[in-house]
Amino acid sequence: MTTLRNCGTIQLPRQAFPPRHSITLLRHLALPVAGSFTPRLVSVRRRSGRRPILFVETDVPESVSMTDSNSIPSSAHPAYTEIVVVRHGETEWNADKRIQGHVDVDLNEVGRQQAALVADRLSKESKISAVYSSDLKRAFDTAQAIADRCGGIEVIKEPGLRERHLGDLQGLSLSEAAKGSPEAYEAFLSHKTSQDIPVCYMSITIFGVFLTLYWIVVYWKGGGESLDKLYERSTSSFQRIAAKHRGERVVVVSHGGTIRSLHKRACPSERPAKILNTSVHIFHISDVDEWTIKSWGDVSHLNQTGFLESGFGGDRTSG
Repeated sequence: MTTLRNCGTIQLPRQAFPPRHSITLLRHLALPVAGSFTPRLVSVRRRSGRRPILFVETDVPESVSMTDSNSIPSSAHPAYTEIVVVRHGETEWNADKRIQGHVDVDLNEVGRQQAALVADRLSKESKISAVYSSDLKRAFDTAQAIADRCGGIEVIKEPGLRERHLGDLQGLSLSEAAKGSPEAYEAFLSHKTSQDIPVCYMSITIFGVFLTLYWIVVYWKGGGESLDKLYERSTSSFQRIAAKHRGERVVVVSHGGTIRSLHKRACPSERPAKILNTSVHIFHISDVDEWTIKSWGDVSHLNQTGFLESGFGGDRTSG
């Protein structure tokens, strides 16, 4: 049964939004009742010498008071999950511009300070229901700082949020990778999303009895993931988290390459800007699996700290 309510009023500038434009305007309004509640235009009342008022109606539960829009809890958005995605703090390998991949590198002192700053910022915003993290230490320690500052929430490890595995390139600087593993490095920079990082190997010739020739292939570290594989595992993990926390606000701490995959899922035709250490990105995932980016690359918590220029990765050479 439809319950018609006055959802409060929205005052509009008289010149900017005359009544004939109100329907169009309504579609773009971020009303506090957005989510499973669908606002509809009732009327626009014009008052002599004063701004017009837009009246809307919606289907709402009886338990929700609509007399004061500010009284609606921030978590009352059951039609989507808000996920605050944070890149981990800086490591020594970030500072040295060295490729990390799945190598478990600790935060350095700068990274720990960055984690404290983003944690303090998030503690002052809307309530966080859960904190998820890649199981690599640089992400987990950043997530732990956030969880501790936001009420002692337990950090949930999610291996699917790991950085891209980069095989033989892990531990190398970009210049070392280009010289020492040219095939793997070329695959790393390739625009072919199905391209795996090839295995680096050497062939050893052994002369045995009767001069029989044998070839033994010795595998060196192993190959790495394609961008398609990274995309599949990271977006699948993200979707599971969103489905589990419908109507809630959660934090996910991950890595530059992984966050780029999430951006691709939400905005496949756009290329994201560089993703700095502890940058904040806000996604809304709807109950019909529509992904929307509400903000991207916010590092305002690092302003005037000297930490903005020290990050490495997060662009197409991320790792």
